[in-house]
Amino acid sequence: MSDSPSDSPSASLSAGLSGSDSTGGGAGGGALPEPAREIAAGYDVSGAALDLGALFWDGTCLPDAQIRIPLAMLNRHGLVAGATGTGKTKTLQLIAEQLSANGVPVFLADIKGDVSGIAAPGAPGHRVTGRAGQVGQAWEAKGFPCEFYALGGIGPGIPLRATVTSFGPVLLSKVLQLNQTQEQSLGLIFHYADAKGLELVDLKDLRAVVAFLVSDTGKAELKEIGGLSTATAGVILRSVTAFEQQGAGDFFGEPEFDTAELLRQAPDGRGLVSVLELAALQDKPQLFSTFLMWLLADLFHDLPEVGDLERPKLVFFFDEAHLLFNGASKAFLESITQTVRLIRSKGVGIFFVTQTPRDVPAEVLAQLGNRVQHALRAFTPDDAKALRSTVRTFPNSPYDLEELLTRLGTGEAVITVLSENGAPTPVAATRLRAPQSLMGPLPAAELDAAVKGSSLYGSYAEAVDRESAYEKLSADQEAKRRAAEAEAADRAAVEEAVRGEGARGAGKAAKEDASLVEQVVGSGMFRSLARSLGTQLGREISRSIFGTARRRR
Repeated sequence: MSDSPSDSPSASLSAGLSGSDSTGGGAGGGALPEPAREIAAGYDVSGAALDLGALFWDGTCLPDAQIRIPLAMLNRHGLVAGATGTGKTKTLQLIAEQLSANGVPVFLADIKGDVSGIAAPGAPGHRVTGRAGQVGQAWEAKGFPCEFYALGGIGPGIPLRATVTSFGPVLLSKVLQLNQTQEQSLGLIFHYADAKGLELVDLKDLRAVVAFLVSDTGKAELKEIGGLSTATAGVILRSVTAFEQQGAGDFFGEPEFDTAELLRQAPDGRGLVSVLELAALQDKPQLFSTFLMWLLADLFHDLPEVGDLERPKLVFFFDEAHLLFNGASKAFLESITQTVRLIRSKGVGIFFVTQTPRDVPAEVLAQLGNRVQHALRAFTPDDAKALRSTVRTFPNSPYDLEELLTRLGTGEAVITVLSENGAPTPVAATRLRAPQSLMGPLPAAELDAAVKGSSLYGSYAEAVDRESAYEKLSADQEAKRRAAEAEAADRAAVEEAVRGEGARGAGKAAKEDASLVEQVVGSGMFRSLARSLGTQLGREISRSIFGTARRRR
């Protein structure tokens, strides 16, 4: 739907399938036509259920034929699809409101910034009351209990952070756009950090470990398990740096968000609606889509097996789902498929929201039991191909779906869900109910007051930078540097001591030699011999100098 529901201008379709009447009357007080009765019987629910809207048949909206989803089937996952402007976001709001009213917590990603109004009562008007009358809805303006979050504190909301370690190498490789070889190397880096007790809390921790493993000191650490090439390390470091320059550094750190906060109820028993404000990150789609996947993976890790419940523990809406799957690696797709397949038994339902079912891989699409398909456009050959592909994914029905899906108005959809016994319900063209909360953004001042008034604000508002891999490696390198300096100083001292000892030894020997000479020279015999030799030597010298000859004997 748009900001307010409106009547569809579509004419009665060739198969007598859809249309619009200004009064919304038709078969409201009488018996339903046979085909409509058969469809409506598939949505006859005995237990708790969500009311989506009223059946369209033969150009008339039939308020006596309510289209409903059993509450117990919401953990069987679902898909909300349709072209831009067909009302997908308001469908999310409608479902989220009723889940909250039934005590089921909800998580919504607010990418366009217009879901925050779910916290405030809606604005009554003739369009709202007109839509309510058409579909048999007792409309009442209501707001619902909400918590508002923001990734890393960018935008309004309680800062939501994760550590690099908990994010893991597969998800991080996806957001860093690494290839398979680089992804495997990143996994090796995480393995080493875990084994050595080097906590990867933020991106500087990751950079520090990568740099260490390709340094002269760290190269040998991974030698036995394959090593880390300098080229691959360079790619990872450049990707991390670029990622950080986009503002991603704020998303990684502590205090890490405890995903159990998403499972809370308000004091009045209604389910808490957790709204992740992402309007400030519209230019970083891979980041927020991957971060949403982290939330699911963390829930999957922590929640116990509970099987099928009367109502889910949480329903998670994954808006702009195509962004999650674009360019995804095989390992990433396997991780998503496994999470979707197994998290159902932990009481969590997932709804993917996108433009066409082809945006979701077949392995994931096969796990989705509930379907709300808004209008599709067929302006190009590719659009027509996507339309035919979408039609083939529906159960057999009396509708000409290929035509119907191009004629649906805003706030109208083709629906099939799982019944209480787990079987698909008949395909039903449906005019959807109007949300009871504000169909638009919450005023900025009210949003800010809601964020700062939350009991969680004090726990998550301020970032904490404790000792982790970066500090430990820096301290280790500093300790090694000081040890090397101390060793060099000790070696110099030893060499100096050796030189000093050698000099002292030589001096002592010289003194000993001098003392011996003095003793000899000082003796009477030496003096007598010296006089005799001196007299003779003196003569010889005198002769040689003055030319006198020896006497002949």
